[in-house]
Amino acid sequence: MDISSLVGIIVAFIALITGMILKGVGLDSLVNPAAILIIIFGTFAAVTIAFPMKELKRVPKLFKILFAETKLVNDIELIKMFSQWADLARREGLLALEGKALEVEDPFLKNGLTLAIDGQNADYIRDVLTEEVEALEERHISGAAIFTQAGTYAPTLGVLGAVVGLIAALKDLSDVEKLGHAISAAFVATLLGIFTGYVLWHPFANKLKRKSALEVRQKRMMIEGVLSVLEGEAPRVIEQKLASYLTKEERMQITESGAGGLGKEA
Repeated sequence: MDISSLVGIIVAFIALITGMILKGVGLDSLVNPAAILIIIFGTFAAVTIAFPMKELKRVPKLFKILFAETKLVNDIELIKMFSQWADLARREGLLALEGKALEVEDPFLKNGLTLAIDGQNADYIRDVLTEEVEALEERHISGAAIFTQAGTYAPTLGVLGAVVGLIAALKDLSDVEKLGHAISAAFVATLLGIFTGYVLWHPFANKLKRKSALEVRQKRMMIEGVLSVLEGEAPRVIEQKLASYLTKEERMQITESGAGGLGKEA
């Protein structure tokens, strides 16, 4: 599970509830069926109108991505693997990597390595894999856009809910105490709209974009690694090339591995 998503939501609710208590606002004021109906169902309706059903069917999967830990290969281990493949290919030829391809679990990397072993040229492999990455990126962007739009609609619907509440409250001005409670209840919709929009939907969209960026970055790294192996580059050269995708600390780990390179097998 992605702990950061869960912790963030819990802290957000604690902050809201604590703030309301400190301000002397009863939690029962949040139980407002009309406000909940306008915000939750209104947001759902607006998003349903805005996106085709094909994309909306992916929403449950998007929630799973949000709360599941992204399974990516460790970058340093990936570079080590490419370095070892390069060393083996330089000594015994690309066909010697057939056994290694069967061991690869990542479908994208397995496809790229298989294309290289089958004798496809570098330009063809780059085109095929790059198009696959771009298609993946497009799917991720469309998924994040659903939450971005929900985050845009919710606060506006909160204003709509407040207006509806005020209209109902101002119908009877004879009882001032009752009027005060009615106006207070009217702004619950605004609270719910702002909270769901800026504390849930927009952060969800950003989390999806960040996870997408990490996955796309690693797949581009895989493309460069496969092409480097295909072109017969030395293991150390591959390490230096792929190290550009790493942080400074991770690069130091590769540098400290010595002149023999990460791919040097014992």
